[in-house]
Amino acid sequence: MKYDFDLEINRKDTHSAKWGVIQDPDNPSCWHATEDYCGEDRVLPLWVADMDFPAPQPVVDALVRRAQHGIFGYTVRTADHDRAVVDWMQRRHGWAIEPGWIVSTPGVVPAVNLLVRTFVGPGEKVLIQRPVYYPFFSAIENNGAEIVSSSLILDHDRYTMDFDDFEKKAADPATSLYILCSPHNPVGRVWTREELTRVGEICLKHRVLVVADEIHADLIYKGITFTPFAAISEEMAHNAVVCTAPSKTFNLAGLHTSNVIIPNDRLRRRFQQTLNSSGMGRWASPFGVVACETAYREGEPWLEQVMAYIEDNLDYLQGFIAKHVPSIRVIRPEGTYLVWLDFRGLGLDRWALKHLMLGKARIFMDEGFVFGPEGDGFERINIACPRSILQDALARIRRAVSG
Repeated sequence: MKYDFDLEINRKDTHSAKWGVIQDPDNPSCWHATEDYCGEDRVLPLWVADMDFPAPQPVVDALVRRAQHGIFGYTVRTADHDRAVVDWMQRRHGWAIEPGWIVSTPGVVPAVNLLVRTFVGPGEKVLIQRPVYYPFFSAIENNGAEIVSSSLILDHDRYTMDFDDFEKKAADPATSLYILCSPHNPVGRVWTREELTRVGEICLKHRVLVVADEIHADLIYKGITFTPFAAISEEMAHNAVVCTAPSKTFNLAGLHTSNVIIPNDRLRRRFQQTLNSSGMGRWASPFGVVACETAYREGEPWLEQVMAYIEDNLDYLQGFIAKHVPSIRVIRPEGTYLVWLDFRGLGLDRWALKHLMLGKARIFMDEGFVFGPEGDGFERINIACPRSILQDALARIRRAVSG
């Protein structure tokens, strides 16, 4: 089936967070309902990480059939569901997992919160690499732990890890857990096997548990290879908890389903105990189960087409910025549909930049500083949208920057 990703779909009256609410440019803690969904004056929401594309048609069809059944009682994962996850990991990433390693959670963010609660004691430290996905911050602090960052290094147009600093932070006896963002959000790096091996060896040496957020693992550009952290070696697999989901891959975030893969029996039992004590360790979403299984079995053609379209969007963005707004620098991602833009050449502080983009250009992106102080002067833009929306957004940026 050939999909049409150029089609703009009005998301009004669908309870869309992306299109339905907007942050106040003067008061970031205040949000307003979005009124304009169409026309030149509408705000273009290119912030939160969901796509403006319908999910694969086989998934839509399966959900319709499930809805038409009419009974939405308590639901459990089946062996067919787990086999679909196992087969996907083997087929797409060459990672052989066992069905018994899979633990269901209602999303990766809830999983990260519960993992910190399970494996980090009060006052202990969790190692991250800023600028990084900001829900990690609240997951750590809301569960009584302390954030410690081994910040990434921007080397020309590519981010790298500071391994010496990383080991120094990991060697602290108070550091008990490391959250690996792979592929990295927001900078778009797909870490190489060598990079992952090095951080993995450091964590093994200093007895630091690795939680690998691999939710963007399927969104990889041509010529780039994704390596699952736990596939590197058996020793690293037994020191890892891997968070996966079909949500980013197939635009299913609202179905709140994810698969946490834990090869280590002892770690898996501890995490399952936390789920049980939180009242969420038994049942699954009837629509989430159906969507996950169908997407992993029948969604691959859609994924191949959508990634080709998004990569064309990326090429268009990079070419437009280079030609028309060279004061902005594009940090070209190796994975994800999120692009990290460097606006520091404009010489604006964070609030002036926010007003320029949201107030003047009427584009709602994620400000870089929310990913940590290392993100000051940057913006994260979501390019998983029809080309017409991206073209409109870039034209607005050009006009706003030029005066």
